[in-house]
Amino acid sequence: MQISDLPYPDPGVPDARSGPRFLVWLGRGQLGGQLASLCWGLVHFGGIAGLPYAVGLGVEAVVEGDGTRLLLVGALLALLGVAISVGDAMLHRTAVTNWITAAARVQQLLARKTAELGSALTRRVAAGEVVAVSTGDVEKIGWFVEAVSRFLAAAFAVVLVCVGLLFYAPAIGVVVAIGVPVVALAVLPLLPRATQRADVQREKAGRATELASDTVAGLRVLRGIGGEELFLGRYREASQEVREAAVRSARMWALISAIQVLLPGALMVTVVWYGSALVLDGRLAVGQLVAAFSAVATMLYPLRHFEEIAMAYSFSRPSAKRAARVLSLTRSGAEAPAEAERERGAAPEAPAPGGDLYDPQTGLLAPAGRFTAVVCGDPDLAGRLADRLGGHPMELDGGASALLGGVELDALALDTARGLVLVQDKDPVLLSGTLCELLGVPASGAVEARAALAAAQCADVLDALLQSAPDGVSDPMDARITERGRSLSGGQRQRLALARSLVTDPEVLVLDEPTSAVDSHTEARIADGLAGLRAGRTTVVLASSPLLLDRADRVVLIHEGAALAAGTHRELLRDDRRYRAVVTRETDEEQRLARLEHALTEQALTEHAHTEHALTEIEESA
Repeated sequence: MQISDLPYPDPGVPDARSGPRFLVWLGRGQLGGQLASLCWGLVHFGGIAGLPYAVGLGVEAVVEGDGTRLLLVGALLALLGVAISVGDAMLHRTAVTNWITAAARVQQLLARKTAELGSALTRRVAAGEVVAVSTGDVEKIGWFVEAVSRFLAAAFAVVLVCVGLLFYAPAIGVVVAIGVPVVALAVLPLLPRATQRADVQREKAGRATELASDTVAGLRVLRGIGGEELFLGRYREASQEVREAAVRSARMWALISAIQVLLPGALMVTVVWYGSALVLDGRLAVGQLVAAFSAVATMLYPLRHFEEIAMAYSFSRPSAKRAARVLSLTRSGAEAPAEAERERGAAPEAPAPGGDLYDPQTGLLAPAGRFTAVVCGDPDLAGRLADRLGGHPMELDGGASALLGGVELDALALDTARGLVLVQDKDPVLLSGTLCELLGVPASGAVEARAALAAAQCADVLDALLQSAPDGVSDPMDARITERGRSLSGGQRQRLALARSLVTDPEVLVLDEPTSAVDSHTEARIADGLAGLRAGRTTVVLASSPLLLDRADRVVLIHEGAALAAGTHRELLRDDRRYRAVVTRETDEEQRLARLEHALTEQALTEHAHTEHALTEIEESA
């Protein structure tokens, strides 16, 4: 895979059981790039490993006065220089390619998971964590994948130098062969503590990012209540905690770096001191001493990659853990490993048109082709119910899935489920662009944009868009909508989102409080337009507004997680006090007084009837 070939046609199914498993899966998925980087790394570090021996041979040739041998050594040095230069350039090229392709794969996986889960993602994972994973964590993961091949090549060079010295100069080679592993492994006891401090730093940074994201998202509210300074102070405290954690982590890595400078220096001094003694005793040639000294000096560079791989892993492991946590989420609410997803096999076929929508968790039944309204006293329950009806059951629901025509929605392919059931959230998002682009969504073609706008009562929205449009724009469909529709009021954004949902004309449309931000007169007209435009199509509206409920063919009351009553709005209002309490928002005391008043009225009417009956009997007897 080259950078020009990105994005991946299919990023694959990740092994998201843990962070290390996810890193292994990434590396295994680009073995070709890793092998190419490793080969060029061997060329580069092999040239570096050969330099000490070439220098030693050159010194011996000078000492012995062998000009031919010195020319051969010069040619060898030139060849090694070419290998080092070309290998370094190609190693950098292939390593960076591995970095970018690994990061791109992770970003594609995250984007696919975001599209799969939709709004349910931010209910399961904090928005700040999602931002941190898709930005900084992706780079850390790519860094580790890129560093692996360079580390393996550097390790090969270190082994090659030690083994070569054992054969070239055994007397001094033994010292180098013993000292180099000690130098390379001396920092291992410090790595767990360094990794722990790096984890703490990443956790604090993630919380600070989450706090910043929440503050930016609620900036308008904070300004309205004067809470800017409060949240600024909280972010300042979180930022200082991140700084302190970063300093503690940097101290540990500085200690590791100092050890990796000090110990090779000590090894070099030892080699020179011991080698000089061997030369004076006649047991070691001058060229061999120069070769040993050069070998220790050149190994400082490959040994640096031991520190880098340790740093890369310590920083990428928590990042991979967070990425794996996000990628392990499924539409069914369970965190399933990659193997389980593979074993699921082919998704079942889509149900035949005209099937009822049924939620086994609550017992809610929405008959096909009917306008069903659902009343929930708990807004959180209503949100979870909307997710479940769209094929996104959450962990709190025990994995239960809604059925459409007897087929589980979360078992269907994502595109199929989305085409059958469309769920509009309580707070829908408008994307920037023209109104025509906003309404240019995949649709059946049965509902025109103008008809959907009319049903959603968007006439004043069109006027507002035209007024804010630049000169020359006469058609409101060409007027631009700002990012997230910030130039519009909450009710206007809500109505445009409703029009967008109506244009798609899905088999089942689920709306969660679609008119909570509009006035009662507009709400009544929207209820009529919605019922008319969706006639013959299955529509489920979660609301408590009497204006919407009165237009529904069937109303279902959900109380304490179960469907307790069903009927028309007026029937339930008359016969079910729990329904009446939710819709009219009566308190317990008001209900008690109402029941008492009703009982007194009934008693008065009964006594009046008895009195009338007694008077009639007296008149007849007289």
